[in-house]
Amino acid sequence: MDVETKLGLIRSFAQEILTEEELRSLFETNAHPLAYDGFEPSGLAPIHFGLLRAKTLKTMFKTGIRFNLYLADYFALINNKMGGDINKIRDVGRYFVEVWKAAGIDTEKINIVWCKDLMQDFAYWDRFIRVGKAISLDRAKRAITIMGRKEGGSGEAAQIFYPAMQVTDIFQMDIDICQLGMDQRKANVLAREVAHKYKWKVPIAVHHPYLLGLKGAPKDIKTMSDAEGMSFKMSKSDPNSSILVHDSEAEIRKKINSAYCPEKVTDGNPMFDYLGKIILDDMNIPIMIDRPQKFGGPIEASNFADLERLYKEGKVHPMDLKAYVASELEKQIAPIREYFERDKKAKELYETVKKYQITR
Repeated sequence: MDVETKLGLIRSFAQEILTEEELRSLFETNAHPLAYDGFEPSGLAPIHFGLLRAKTLKTMFKTGIRFNLYLADYFALINNKMGGDINKIRDVGRYFVEVWKAAGIDTEKINIVWCKDLMQDFAYWDRFIRVGKAISLDRAKRAITIMGRKEGGSGEAAQIFYPAMQVTDIFQMDIDICQLGMDQRKANVLAREVAHKYKWKVPIAVHHPYLLGLKGAPKDIKTMSDAEGMSFKMSKSDPNSSILVHDSEAEIRKKINSAYCPEKVTDGNPMFDYLGKIILDDMNIPIMIDRPQKFGGPIEASNFADLERLYKEGKVHPMDLKAYVASELEKQIAPIREYFERDKKAKELYETVKKYQITR
């Protein structure tokens, strides 16, 4: 695969690339660069983890990229996930791996890396101190938003370690590409600045956009600030905003039917967000929306942009769009749900995690 094709695949899901020129150079000189994404083990998996991230990873595999799935157990401890119980956190981490398997990811093709294992090496703490010396205290406080918490206010002293730890991870794993969500942008920018300061390898940052929660947003989420975007993204901490990979077809339809989806409005509409980021593999293929005969019968859009046009013109009703989205999500969630029903190890982990109290 040529470099421009690889870049096109990355552009297909990225909201931002820091920088595209660096990524082009990397592909020209390295056939199998190493990327990573990190996750705090923190409860049952919603579709932005189980579907969106799996889809993104499959796209990255096509370019020859190698990948580290980083299970950030001590980050979850700092963030008081699972009540700050490290054993429960690690159970959730093992469950996360099963979610990826269920979503069709060949875990033999990725490296499963635990924070606890990185920390065993003295070199980690040497880097951590050097990173901390390169970051001002005020900058570290501002970067605490990567934890999913608001800037400012009081908290535990350990929270101030979080940004420097995340930056340290990047260098400890010798990462070429940080492939995380826009909510982690501050950490990746810090890593790039630290690398320039110490003449270390500068990591490239490829940020994917937020996935909207069911409550929607007042405008296109891509135009929002970090703080605004985080308040409207899908979050497992808000059951009313998220769809889980374990939801039944009836639950999916119930959640979708109650979701924000105003007539003739596409910006901030989660139905179009799920179509564009999860459901459609090709934005240029025809889309057939089923519709009762009394309302004109099925309607076909030539592509995603045409569907947006038809919706803005009022030619597609919100309930018909919701029915289509629910059906398509069910097609993708059903195999994950079935995997957890038939695989003994996965089922036991799911039942264990489901019993745990989820905290933030």
